[in-house]
Amino acid sequence: MVGPAAKRAAVAHLQAVMSLSERRACSIVGADRKMIRYRSSRPPDAALRGRLRDLANERRRFGYRRLFVLLRREGEPSGINRIYRLYREEGLTVRKRRARRKAVGTRAPILVEARPNARWSLDFVHDQFANGRRFRILNIVDDVTKECLGAIPDTSISGQRVARELTAIVERRGKPGMIVSDHGTEFTCNAMLAWCKDTVIDWHFIAPGKPMQNGFIESFNGRMRDELLNETLFFDLDDAHAKIANWVADYNLQRPHSSLKYLTPVAYAAHLTATDDRLRNPDQLRRSSVAPPAPLGVQNPETLTAAG
Repeated sequence: MVGPAAKRAAVAHLQAVMSLSERRACSIVGADRKMIRYRSSRPPDAALRGRLRDLANERRRFGYRRLFVLLRREGEPSGINRIYRLYREEGLTVRKRRARRKAVGTRAPILVEARPNARWSLDFVHDQFANGRRFRILNIVDDVTKECLGAIPDTSISGQRVARELTAIVERRGKPGMIVSDHGTEFTCNAMLAWCKDTVIDWHFIAPGKPMQNGFIESFNGRMRDELLNETLFFDLDDAHAKIANWVADYNLQRPHSSLKYLTPVAYAAHLTATDDRLRNPDQLRRSSVAPPAPLGVQNPETLTAAG
């Protein structure tokens, strides 16, 4: 009995079962009578609790930090500590899935130029339909902005199909500085080698048996499996196309990303582009008197400089 709630329950039990007075029960438990008589004056927060439960049900793999960001977007003024308290009281804690193995050794950061299209990563993730038929998804991710450039589901994806999908993305977005993948046959076939030669794009293959050399796409695959594939039932290929496209749009435009200071990938890409434009135009940088807004609870150097 180390907390007020436990001591109140113990005093109530002694009074009900043994018919002791409040004074005697408090002396046995070691509780102050004022603490036993105290009644919380906090508001019930019924509307906030309801909205928090709705968001948690919609996004079952989101923790309280991401739910806090979503509530802030809707205009909720409560701080993160209050949201965390309500989150715990409502029993909304996300169940952690146990990892099958632990990483061994030291990790070094992978240096990538801080600009969109500096490097893309490719990989496949597998799942199955409700009837048991398996299908695969080709994921393409921008390593810097964390944007999902493509998530293409199909029962069979050849090297020629990969080349066509990459060509469409390059026409829409521009050429990447580098593409990283493993040694899958779809990436090492003659069609992909010819595509790299025609487009003059550097393709880097990770070392065999070292998936963390392609850690950005592995992290994205984990988020997709945790938040979409493990939570969704796919009935056929058309159903998979629609549900995966909706999730990708939500991932790029709505989902707060923890490694981006809880900005969305599209918002972070726009911030990088605006920063690059200011650095390339010193006159505009000197004329600018307002620094770009920092993420929630974070003050970046530009904000501190502008504030004096």
